[in-house]
Amino acid sequence: MGADRVFAYGAAAGLLGDLLLGDPRRGHPVAAFGRAAAAVERVLWRDHRGAGAVHTAVCVGGAVALGGLAARCVRSSPAASVAMTAVATWAVVGGTSLAREARTIGRALEAGDVDAARERLPHLCGRDPQALDADGIARAVVESVAENTSDAVVGALVWGAVAGVPGLLGFRAVNTLDAMVGHKSPRHLRYGWASARLDDVAGWPGARLTAVLAALSGPDPLGAVRAWRADAAKHPSPNAGPVEASFAGALGVRLGGTLSYGGRVEHRPVLNGGGRAVAVSDIDRAVRLSRRVGWLALGAGAAARLVRKGRTS
Repeated sequence: MGADRVFAYGAAAGLLGDLLLGDPRRGHPVAAFGRAAAAVERVLWRDHRGAGAVHTAVCVGGAVALGGLAARCVRSSPAASVAMTAVATWAVVGGTSLAREARTIGRALEAGDVDAARERLPHLCGRDPQALDADGIARAVVESVAENTSDAVVGALVWGAVAGVPGLLGFRAVNTLDAMVGHKSPRHLRYGWASARLDDVAGWPGARLTAVLAALSGPDPLGAVRAWRADAAKHPSPNAGPVEASFAGALGVRLGGTLSYGGRVEHRPVLNGGGRAVAVSDIDRAVRLSRRVGWLALGAGAAARLVRKGRTS
């Protein structure tokens, strides 16, 4: 069995496992990586970009090396290789947890329980929940679903298609490190610089594929393309911009505006300014679109590997 089929079968099984099982309740591999990365930070931390770059290299390099070793150990057995790819995919993607958290908040908002929605919001994103009313929470959820479709699903599948198990683990390591140290807090402004920049680079192809697939599979393809072209570059993130703009246009809603992180208020540009305000019902619509995008990304990755094999054979 060729590497293209190993990826296609294994990644499909991993996505199905995520759909049926979600994340493990205990002993999640990403959480274990986070603990290891935090231990490395305690040893290496200096208020300097160079120290942060070493931290990034050690943590990401370790994840890639572990993936490479695991893949090498099973490469003689197609069945074991498929199983390894399935386990790695299930470990690094988070589509089901993303959908579950978004819908839990949506149900609380539908019931009029804004306090419960505020309490649950930190499980999904880093916004300050107390600064948000019901409409603000709904908008935050839709934006988080859009961004995390790229970060938690499509980006991993892209790098899995490129580099197999090492690509899957390496991308999740990069994305996790960015969440841990890539923000602009006083402690991590310089130390987290390398992790944040590497995340921008690693996330670039997955973000563009997510935007394309959201446009193709959403209710308003032309609206998605228009919003992407008009507004994506206004977003401070080079990768969140295309994804959120495409989702906004596809769903016909208006995203962006004022938000608060850790007590810091940001005024972000409006995406798809001609759209309507986000409603609670849009949370479920965003989740369904996210699901479609994830499965289409798997198909795109498998097709890309087949094309590449055809050109090299």
